[in-house]
Amino acid sequence: MGPSGLRLPVTRLSRFLDAIITGVGEASSWIWTALMLLIVYQVVQRYAFGLGSIKMEEMQWHLYGIGFMLAIPFAEVRERHVRIDVLAEHWPLRRRLWIEAFGLTFFLLPFSLFVLLHAVPYATQSYTIHEISSAPDGLPYRFVIKAFLAATFLLLAMAAVSRLSRVVAALRLKT
Repeated sequence: MGPSGLRLPVTRLSRFLDAIITGVGEASSWIWTALMLLIVYQVVQRYAFGLGSIKMEEMQWHLYGIGFMLAIPFAEVRERHVRIDVLAEHWPLRRRLWIEAFGLTFFLLPFSLFVLLHAVPYATQSYTIHEISSAPDGLPYRFVIKAFLAATFLLLAMAAVSRLSRVVAALRLKT
């Protein structure tokens, strides 16, 4: 049982999708170590040697953004996102399952797909025009950070489908 208080059965689909999302989430946790080392390096360069680098600053921003974005679907799968169930905690299990299914079907999944459908052309256009940072000596390949936006919402849609399969399985067990 997760923090939501819902005891959901595991389905074959949820096991498969959760494994992908968990693998990406666990692998991306190394981004935080790389970010910390980059920040320390940048601070030493700036204060010990009087050197600064726009590329290094932009790399910090990109690593932070990528780490944060990839943590969103991981948090959904692990039920570590913010939930405020002040009312729902007093409702019967069946009602809570139906509300969960409604939220996943009509809010999380459509929103994820909407952003994904707009993020792919956004990244593709950036790649096509060889977009680079507007800062002097900034990072090239701006499409990479934009592609992570699409990857995040693809993984979030997968997390929604995974959870929905578990909710549907729980509803079938309760009938």
